[in-house]
Amino acid sequence: MFNRHTLTLGGAAMCGALLLSGCANHMSQRSEHEERIERKLLAHNLQIDVGSPSVLELPQRRVRINEQKTFEVTEFDVTRHYDRYTPYQPWREVYEIPLGAVAIVAGVGANVLNVFMFGQLPDSVTKDWISYGFAGINPAMNVQSHGRAEQNLAGIDDIQRDKRLENSSLPWAERPVVVKAGSQSHEMTTDRNGVLRLNLLDSPFAEQDLNRISTLTIAVEDAQDETHSDSTLSISHTLRSKLLEAHNLIYDDLEGDDVIQWVHRVKRLSELGLEEEASELEQSLIELTRNDPELQREFLQSLTQNAGRLVADPGVS
Repeated sequence: MFNRHTLTLGGAAMCGALLLSGCANHMSQRSEHEERIERKLLAHNLQIDVGSPSVLELPQRRVRINEQKTFEVTEFDVTRHYDRYTPYQPWREVYEIPLGAVAIVAGVGANVLNVFMFGQLPDSVTKDWISYGFAGINPAMNVQSHGRAEQNLAGIDDIQRDKRLENSSLPWAERPVVVKAGSQSHEMTTDRNGVLRLNLLDSPFAEQDLNRISTLTIAVEDAQDETHSDSTLSISHTLRSKLLEAHNLIYDDLEGDDVIQWVHRVKRLSELGLEEEASELEQSLIELTRNDPELQREFLQSLTQNAGRLVADPGVS
């Protein structure tokens, strides 16, 4: 008697637990497809092109710096599979059980009618109604609901589609460059085309005595992977002997001199073989006298007569 009573209580408890916990209604599996690309860096180089010749005979030089990378590129087709289910909520049985009974009756009727219609009714009527009905009358399971569906990742299929090497060459754009002149190091920056513009007559080299410095060392480094490169550029003895005089001709006070001194400066730079600097100084002086047409005319005439330079009159269009 005691054993029968115990078994009855145990069975009731199990049924109650089953009713409360319920079962998830598993739905059809869902898959997602995507492409994945992996890029593995194989080689990283920095190239410094100091130009030609390798010995500086003029104070200005454009140094081009490029960054080259080699990647191993692998393409994958990725498919993720998800198990979908409708979680169990006991309170929904209040309306699902009666609706399930109605759905079973309607499904049976639809199947009978389908016999006379020679199978013209869709499966959503003949089969889905009955499936919905049995899930509805089951007190331990809710009917399928796409709105309440949850999912778990069941597996991933990763299939390699392609593997290749890719090379890239990009300018070292707006990045730092260290130029070492003797015992001093100067940090400079490339332009957006990866070009470093060196001018030994301009800062920071103008503040340094380059007469005894025969070599410039140009160095670049990528801090991310410590890839670095350096190159040297020699300064000829002839150029070093000109730098101090040329600097004074260009940067000494212009407004304190007269036209004769201006013309001398331009002419002397040209005689030193620094034609680019002579032209730049010439244009600066033309701009300086822009608001004094008479002084500007005198300067242009003197350039032509005393320096033998052909200068277009800025007032003639």
